[in-house]
Amino acid sequence: MEENQTVANTPEYHLTSPTQTPINFTIQLSENPATTPEGYEFIISGSEPETGKTKTEQYYLPGKDHQAYLYFFEKLARDFGLRLPQNKPETFSKPSFQASLQEVLSKNLNPDILYGYGDPAVIQVKDEQDEGQPKYYLVATSNDAPHAFPIIRSNNLWDWEFVNFVFPEGQKPAWAANGALISDYWAPEMHQFGEEFRIYFVARDKHTHELCIGKAHSPRPDGPFVPDPEPILRGNVIDPHVYVQDAETAYLYWKEDNNAVWPSELIALLYQHPKLITALFPNREDQITATFMVTLWPWLQTREPMERFLITQVFIESIIVRYLTFYEDLKKLGQQQTADVQEQLQKVLHFMKTPVYAQQLSPDGSGLIGEKVKIIQNDLAWEAHLVEGIWVTRQQDKYYLFYAGNDFSTDQYGIGVAIADSPLGPFRKMETPFLQSTTEWWAPGHPSVTTDPDGKPVLILHAYFPEQAGYKQFRAILAAHVTFTPDMVMLD
Repeated sequence: MEENQTVANTPEYHLTSPTQTPINFTIQLSENPATTPEGYEFIISGSEPETGKTKTEQYYLPGKDHQAYLYFFEKLARDFGLRLPQNKPETFSKPSFQASLQEVLSKNLNPDILYGYGDPAVIQVKDEQDEGQPKYYLVATSNDAPHAFPIIRSNNLWDWEFVNFVFPEGQKPAWAANGALISDYWAPEMHQFGEEFRIYFVARDKHTHELCIGKAHSPRPDGPFVPDPEPILRGNVIDPHVYVQDAETAYLYWKEDNNAVWPSELIALLYQHPKLITALFPNREDQITATFMVTLWPWLQTREPMERFLITQVFIESIIVRYLTFYEDLKKLGQQQTADVQEQLQKVLHFMKTPVYAQQLSPDGSGLIGEKVKIIQNDLAWEAHLVEGIWVTRQQDKYYLFYAGNDFSTDQYGIGVAIADSPLGPFRKMETPFLQSTTEWWAPGHPSVTTDPDGKPVLILHAYFPEQAGYKQFRAILAAHVTFTPDMVMLD
C-alpha cells in the first residue's frame, strides 16, 4: 500500500489514495492559505465520472462551518461523482408527514443567543413572589457560543423573556473546553430538588475533548449557577435527562455518543484494508465517496470531533440510508477475514450501536449509585445510526420515554416513543416515528414534557426551518398537545 505523505510541521498535506482502492485521488491540502485564511485550499485530481479521464480541480473553503462543507461536497459530487449531501436541494423530497405543531418561539431573544433553542428542556416552578403562580423556565443548547445555555421564562408557555445564561462568558466550568468548533455545550436540563435547582449538561473536557456530563446548582432558577469542579460522568456521553421519582429518588439517563466514533473507526479500517471498500459499498458513488475519505484520513484524523463530523457526513449518509443492511453485511464480512481484521470490524460494529443507559443519582445529585441499566438502543430502520435526546414522563401508571433518532441535520430526524411499567424499563418502542419532518418544520427532536396552564400535557421540542437544517443553524421552539394511552402516544 502506498503511504500517504504529510509535510511535517507545516499546514500542507500531500495525500494519495492507498493501493487497492476502487479509484485513485491525489489531494494537495493547504490549511489557512492566504486566499482563504479562515479555511482551506484543496487541489484534487481524480477521474471524471462520465469519461473516466483524469482531471484536476481547485477548491477554496472560506470557513470550517457546516454550510461551507456542504457546498464543497456538492461540487465534489458533480466533479468527481461522490454522493450528493442529503440536505442539498437536489436530494430533497417534500415531507409527507402531517402534524399540528404550534410555533412557540422563532427568534433569538438576546443577541448573545446565537443558534436558537436546540434541545429545549422546560420545567414549571412556583413563583412565591407571585402568590405561588407557576412560571415556566426553559434552558437550551448553545453549542460553542461564548455564553452557554440561555435561560428563558414564561407565564403561559407562549410569551417568553430572556432571563440569563447558565454560564455567562468567562464563567464556564474550569474542567470544560471553550472555543469555536472545540467546545460543545449541549442538552442542558434544569430540575428542582427541594430548595435547590440543578442543571445537568454536556461539555467537552478541556484536555481530552471527550464529551462529559456536568452539573451546576443554584438556589434560584434564574441563577447564578455554580458548576461542580469535575464532571459527574465521563466517557463520551451526552444528552443527560433526569427523572425525579420522588423526594428521595431520581434517575440519570444518558446516551453513549458512539455515532461520533464508528465513522472514524471504519475509515481507519478501510485505510488499512482498502479492498474492503468494494465489498461493503456496491454503489459506485459510495465507493468513490469512501475512497475520498480514506485518502483524506491522515489529515482527517487530526480534526476536532465536530469538524470531523462535518467532513464525513456524506460518508455517514452513504451508510445510514441502508443502516440495518450495512450492519448485517459488516457482520458477515467479518466472518471471512483474518483475526486482526475481525477484531477491527467488531470494534466498528460495537460503536454502530448507541445505547441509552439509566442509573440512580446519589442524594446530592453529583454521583451515581447502584448499577446502570441499558434502556434502549438503535435497532429500528428509521433510527439509523443513533437514538438520543431522551425525556421520561409518568402518565397514570405508565412511563413514556421520548427520544430522537437518525441524523439531526437532515429532514430524516424524528421523535420516537417507548413505554414501560417502570422508570428502568423494560421499554417497548412504538415501531414507527411519533413525529417526523413536515413541510413547515424539519428535524423535530429532543422534546420535553410539561402541562399547559389548563393542565393539558404538552410536548416542547425544537425544529429547523425547511431546508435549513445543520450544525449551528437556528432551531425554533414548537409545541404539540398529546394524548397518552397505555399502548401509545398520539398527537391531539
